[in-house]
Amino acid sequence: MATALNRKNVTETVAHHRAYFATDVTRTYAWRRQQLDALEQLLVERSSDIAQALSADLHKHPTESEITEIGFVLAELRFTKRRLRRWMRGSRERVPLALVPATARTVPQPLGAVLIVGPWNYPLQLLLAPLVGALAAGNTVVIKPSELAPATSEMLGRIIPEYLDTNAVAVMEGGPEVSGWLLDQPWDHIFFTGGSRVAKIVAEKAARHLTPVTLELGGKSPVFVDGTGNLRAVARRIAWAKFINAGQTCVAPDYVLVTPDAQDSLQVELAAAIRELYGDDPEQSADYGRIISTDHFLRLTSMLRLGTVVSGGRKEVGSRYLEPTILTDVLPTSTVMTEEIFGPVLPVVSIADANAAIAFINERDKPLALYVMSARRSVRRAFLERTSSGALDINVGAAHLSVPGLPFGGVGASGMGAYHGKRTFDVFSHQRAVLSKPLAPDTLRLIYPPYTPRKSRFAATLLRRLS
Repeated sequence: MATALNRKNVTETVAHHRAYFATDVTRTYAWRRQQLDALEQLLVERSSDIAQALSADLHKHPTESEITEIGFVLAELRFTKRRLRRWMRGSRERVPLALVPATARTVPQPLGAVLIVGPWNYPLQLLLAPLVGALAAGNTVVIKPSELAPATSEMLGRIIPEYLDTNAVAVMEGGPEVSGWLLDQPWDHIFFTGGSRVAKIVAEKAARHLTPVTLELGGKSPVFVDGTGNLRAVARRIAWAKFINAGQTCVAPDYVLVTPDAQDSLQVELAAAIRELYGDDPEQSADYGRIISTDHFLRLTSMLRLGTVVSGGRKEVGSRYLEPTILTDVLPTSTVMTEEIFGPVLPVVSIADANAAIAFINERDKPLALYVMSARRSVRRAFLERTSSGALDINVGAAHLSVPGLPFGGVGASGMGAYHGKRTFDVFSHQRAVLSKPLAPDTLRLIYPPYTPRKSRFAATLLRRLS
């Protein structure tokens, strides 16, 4: 069980991590690999504990937990382990002819003591996937689970010390007060996943110590549908991406822009897709989640009054159940269209065409993800060239996260920095530039003072070759 924290505990833990980092133990390949192996062992051996905690917090089905949480982190971890030696070596760089003989290389070095603050919606994945990169890069780490997912937070606080090096990895549970104490510390990097309101607090506190930050946020991720593809398949892909985890996903489709000729058919197909995924009564489905808290539930249900419910809408406050809901006739200025929904409510809005959809999207904050469902190459190209978003998925929903080579992160209001695969390793590393040049022959004497006409001509030639 985690002990009660106070500011003194937090300060002492960070000081201990810095002292342990100074021993250079964490810099070695052996230590990094040992920690990654132990984390893998934890995920495999304690998968049942993890699934039970996720079910308690979010009513997640064990298979969903495997796909989106445990299995996701395992895939990231194994991808990292296979490549860690190569990543640690860094890379050789070409040296300009004017500096020859010399060698240049980039050497990744651990940053030091880092903080990872996780959210409640994917309370395992969004803490442990960054942890994989932080350990692989050789850092000491404090992780702060969300207090809004208490079963997962307690479980992580209990089992992580059983597997990982307690001198280098600590779990600090608690509410906003604990977060405040943590953010007051002089970290070498802060990795935060959550909402923009708290992200501004994180960035402000980090700035006091000139601490770099990675901010993984959210926003309103739109979908454009022009009816040119197979609408049944389109609806199924939208419904899965939207309603997994009861819509509480940062890259969940937040609203649909659909051309008028396809709107009615799409709404019918979306309703059919929901029935296909969760049955006639999703409340009875073991595959459908629940809203994280009563406050969030009340916020979401208040949105149902802002349009016309064409499918779903049933709710039960006691169990925090909100049926997958399709909403139409919404005003662009209403909160359901201006605030991130983060729940199982999907507004469907009629839009004239792709050009109008692009203009609509560009008038708003840049989204974390943008989805284009179209068989027209010209439409897909237009969205690629004329919009900006963290990611662009074409004819698929929320799938780019599963590609380790693709960066995951936002732009503008949807985030700062990106991770997954090698990028997570890079986030928690300093890329140190190393240039080595022998003392003989000392060709650099040709640019030292005193400057003669001959040296001036040589310097001009040298500058041209460096450019």
